Amino acid sequence: MEAASSLDCFALTMFGDLFEDNFSFISNNHCGKGKKSNPEPPAPRDFTNLSGIKNQGGTCYLNSLLQTLLFTPEFREALFSLGPEELGTLGDISKPEAKVRIIPLQLQRLFAQLLLLDQQAASTTDLTESFGWNSHEEMRQHDVQELNRILFSALETSLVGTSGHDLINRLYHGIVVNQIVCKECKNISERQEDFLDLTMTVKDVSGLEEALWNMYVEEEYFENENLYRCGGCNKLVEASKSAKLRKLPPFLTISLLRFNFDFEKCERYKEISCFTFPIQINLRPFCEQTEMDDSEYLYELFSVIIHKGGCYGGHYHVYIRDVDELGNWQLQEEVDRLIEDKVLRDTENGKEIENPLTVLKKILSEEEAKQIPVDQLGQKLLERNGVSWNKKYRKQYGALRKYLQNHPQIFEFSPDENKVGLKEQHKLPFKSNSQDRDLQSPPQKNDVLWKSEKSPARLRDSAAGSGCHWFDLNDSKVQPIKEKDIEKQFQGKESAYMLFYRKSQLKRPPEARGNPRYQIPEHLLKEMNAANAELQKKRAECDSANNGIDLHLHLSLRYKFHNGALHPSLTWEESIVDLTIDRRKTLGDLRQSVFQMLESWEGDMILSIAKPLPAGLHLYQILDGDELTLDDIGLADGADVFVWNGKEVGGTKVMTGPDHEPVVVNVLRLAEYNEGGKGQHFTESQHVFSCSTKLSDLHEALAPSGGIILKNNLGPDKEANNWEVFREEDMKETVKSAGLTDGCSVLILDSHDQSFVDVSSGNLTAFTYDITWLQVKNFCQREEEEKYVKITATIETVMSDIKRKAIQELQLEEDLANDSCLRPVSRNGKLLSPVPEDYTVKEAELKMGSLLGLCPGKALTSTQLFLYFIVGSDQNMSPEMEIIVEETASVKECLNLMLEKSGLSGNNWHLRRIDWCYEAGEALSQENATLKELNVCRGDTLVITEGKLPAKGFLKIPIWWFRSSGHKNHGESGQDQVNSMTCRMDALQVSPAGDSPEHIHTDMNLCYAGSIEIAGEASLEDLKMQAMTLPCFQEQIVPLPSFLRAWTVDSKRPGKLLRNNKQQLNDYKLGARVEICIEPLQKEETIGPHELLLRVQMGIPGERDYYDSTDLVWDISKECTAWSLRQRVASYCCLPVDKIEIAKYFPERFEWLPISSWTQQISKRKRKKKQESLQSAPYFLKDGDIIGVKNLLFDHTKDFSTMRDDAAKKKQRQLTLEKKKSHQAQRLRDDVFCEEKLNIKHRKPEVALSINVGIFR
Repeated sequence: MEAASSLDCFALTMFGDLFEDNFSFISNNHCGKGKKSNPEPPAPRDFTNLSGIKNQGGTCYLNSLLQTLLFTPEFREALFSLGPEELGTLGDISKPEAKVRIIPLQLQRLFAQLLLLDQQAASTTDLTESFGWNSHEEMRQHDVQELNRILFSALETSLVGTSGHDLINRLYHGIVVNQIVCKECKNISERQEDFLDLTMTVKDVSGLEEALWNMYVEEEYFENENLYRCGGCNKLVEASKSAKLRKLPPFLTISLLRFNFDFEKCERYKEISCFTFPIQINLRPFCEQTEMDDSEYLYELFSVIIHKGGCYGGHYHVYIRDVDELGNWQLQEEVDRLIEDKVLRDTENGKEIENPLTVLKKILSEEEAKQIPVDQLGQKLLERNGVSWNKKYRKQYGALRKYLQNHPQIFEFSPDENKVGLKEQHKLPFKSNSQDRDLQSPPQKNDVLWKSEKSPARLRDSAAGSGCHWFDLNDSKVQPIKEKDIEKQFQGKESAYMLFYRKSQLKRPPEARGNPRYQIPEHLLKEMNAANAELQKKRAECDSANNGIDLHLHLSLRYKFHNGALHPSLTWEESIVDLTIDRRKTLGDLRQSVFQMLESWEGDMILSIAKPLPAGLHLYQILDGDELTLDDIGLADGADVFVWNGKEVGGTKVMTGPDHEPVVVNVLRLAEYNEGGKGQHFTESQHVFSCSTKLSDLHEALAPSGGIILKNNLGPDKEANNWEVFREEDMKETVKSAGLTDGCSVLILDSHDQSFVDVSSGNLTAFTYDITWLQVKNFCQREEEEKYVKITATIETVMSDIKRKAIQELQLEEDLANDSCLRPVSRNGKLLSPVPEDYTVKEAELKMGSLLGLCPGKALTSTQLFLYFIVGSDQNMSPEMEIIVEETASVKECLNLMLEKSGLSGNNWHLRRIDWCYEAGEALSQENATLKELNVCRGDTLVITEGKLPAKGFLKIPIWWFRSSGHKNHGESGQDQVNSMTCRMDALQVSPAGDSPEHIHTDMNLCYAGSIEIAGEASLEDLKMQAMTLPCFQEQIVPLPSFLRAWTVDSKRPGKLLRNNKQQLNDYKLGARVEICIEPLQKEETIGPHELLLRVQMGIPGERDYYDSTDLVWDISKECTAWSLRQRVASYCCLPVDKIEIAKYFPERFEWLPISSWTQQISKRKRKKKQESLQSAPYFLKDGDIIGVKNLLFDHTKDFSTMRDDAAKKKQRQLTLEKKKSHQAQRLRDDVFCEEKLNIKHRKPEVALSINVGIFR
């Protein structure tokens, strides 16, 4: 947004959504390992001793201006001079008779917090609430130049009737005088203008001095045809026009016009050219009066507000000169150098002080690669020090990545910020000393290095020598900078946007230097002291919570040892005692705490690390070294500690350590058959063995009578093909060395089961998957009770043998072997395709335990195909039938067999495959090709479809007639607009001919007109011409094809608009199943490739309904944004842009989605996009979409929905509920399909920045 008064109104609409914050620098620090119920208090100030301001989501512009005002001492002290007797108190806000000036009170309080409260960043929530802003306003981005004027205006209004009524004018008010001098009578026409800030053009100007020269030195001449009418001469004369600064304010604010609008390209842009400005400037040449002393004209720069980004998004921060030297100004490289000097001195004195900066520099210096991943750096730090960054440094320095980013002078990141390395000048030439110790120093915040008043003299001299202390205040982050860093903000996407100068003659009193308490009222000093005390208390509590760990104490008196592990005598909850203790305390302190809890304990007390295992509780190492801290011995939060005498539990000796861990082994044995059984084919039992148990002992325990043991290398998966036999030479191994772990399965084969196995090689050879059975159910004799039998088989068993064994065990007639077949049975009981009898179980792709049906009918040979088929695509109307054909049969022969079996006749049929939606899909168009050539497989389902297939290269296209009731074309008036392309008119239900589509569109204005056959090389115009010959079109008056609009039919409504009458149909890639609807027009139409056709309908004021729809063609060649659409619709409807609201209709959901012109928050990957296109999520705008329009002059309701939408949604919910119940009945184990509602973040309407102020006159 631009600052010039002549452009204010235009800028509000042009740049309303311009300033979008980049939040990538905001970090969320939480309370480490502390309890979640105790949130971490605000972090204390860093070494600069200055406080930042939290960003509320989009308030970086406000933060930058507030910091500038804070570091304007004269403004700050003038505000503090206003006491409660003039402003009132915040405690009286609720009293109706009290006159509380809340904005200056909240500003005083915020300034006191920024000066005195020991926190890294202050919150502006109370201040913005006093502005009358809500959470939505705090998320909007605005222009800092606009805020500067509005905030000053709000303060002036708030301070009316107080001693500070002229505060703004006293500090910032100046006067510009414009003069026109007549060349003939020398008459001077004069006009004064007041200003609080000066606006400077950036484009085609080299710097501030040139801009001032152009405005206040150069004269404009009225001559030739451009003459001036002089009031003295009363005629047109030559004259000169000039402007001068008549009165200079103590503080000069300069706004730079960086954002402009290109009227030729009709787009906004940011001016990033170089615009220089001096640290000191003499304004004498630009003033009307020049006879005063130089000190009256000299100004010094003390604040630069910077905008980073482009005209579609960005972020503000500010460079500020610390006039009163309230902060500690130390550049990071000098701090680092001083730290290293101190490290060397401390090392020489034998002190071992740990500094992470030196350790990290040393690690990176020793690496051959220039950069290494940040995660790898953390691992190398752990290997070198034996302790991780999080344990040793995180509490004091924060996360490792953040610490590296805070030292940009030393560490250099890769472009993706995943790798880090040292800058060349900081690489260390030395290596570790003989004792492998790192050079270290203490980085305590209260150390002498961090306090400016105690810093070495050379550092303070260097800072003072420069004459100023500059800081970069970037929301919560504050860091010192050099004065020459300001030059980097002369140009580029990150460049100066506002400049603040102060008169050089303004001197500060000595007592204000370095004194943040100077001139702060007593009541605010007391409030800040109390707040600091509360902060210290909360930090102490949080520190205790961060270092507190919860230990689970298991008392031996409540445990017993059996089956290889410890088990509680009662429940687990009753056997555990929870103890919270500080991790910095010693093991001796822990032991003492346990003694105090257990007053009746006698004898030695041993504490051991315990771990719950599947077999029970197991003990590991004994905790020793009472002088060590709990952190040193590795006790983590939630650790289990067993309290005992170190020898036995309940009279039983307990073996400890990893060598005696108990292992739960799943033991499987072949089970007898259970009727009904899709279920278990094994008996399972669990046994516990020590991991040091030898396999010979395990064999003796599980298979004492000579059985063999097989191990499944894939764990509990019993159907895996990786069973391995334990041989005689393996018996000397232990459970652990043999690879048996918790949950591992072993299979015990007794002597009578070993006939399936050849163990000579050590692996199973007779069966690869498993030793189990197939189940066979009798379907041949329906009158008898259905029987199941279990047939033992391997994957190499032939299906004919399984059928023979099943007939024998079912005690059926042997003749049935020639007239029966085996068919797999699916989970829902459906009989699948018969299995060829010469197949093995493996070739038939049967899983062990599968259920087969013994069914009547001839068995398949390997050259035959078993197929399902239905007539039509509706399975509910046509039952599924079965047929067996030779794979060498042609498609035509297969079709004839199916027609004969289904009782149909005639030549008007063809075959289609079934698609994944269980609907008719691809047609089998090659009638003479064999089923094998077309990859038709056993068990496939084919659909007999009515109608002949078109010839090769031709398309058979069903044609629908479409006409929207009361519809108007885009060339007609835009003020009588309409709805109800979807709901107003019942479809004309014309029963199509025999080869027509089977469905009728009943929810749109579509009626079936017939079908046409047309070559794929034909044009769209040819298709329209041929469609005009259909009987339905004879009743219509259509002079030319250009009076017709063609759409594809999608989901029973017009889908894709077909453009360009000369384009071939093949180029549209319509597909074999396409349907076309034709829409008549009142006039010829040609829609270009970069134009969208929209249906616009105006809401009826006071009713939940719309006028009839009209067509609107919108050119999207330049942009397809919400703002552009609003402008087009407003122009079409002859309404102001800010007096309409628009929304897109989603007919499939019966919902309206408002279209706002505000830019949505977008991810970092999409930052480069100018603006979200309406053709992408969430609007997906396309041809034919319905756009609802609300005229805010007459209709203030925000609800776009109609009563028809409500009724349709209710019906839709009922159908969804019925469908859900149907799915639950059909699917036993599958999840029910649930329709998720789209969560859409609506864009907020564009509003101007404002601050609400009470009346105090």
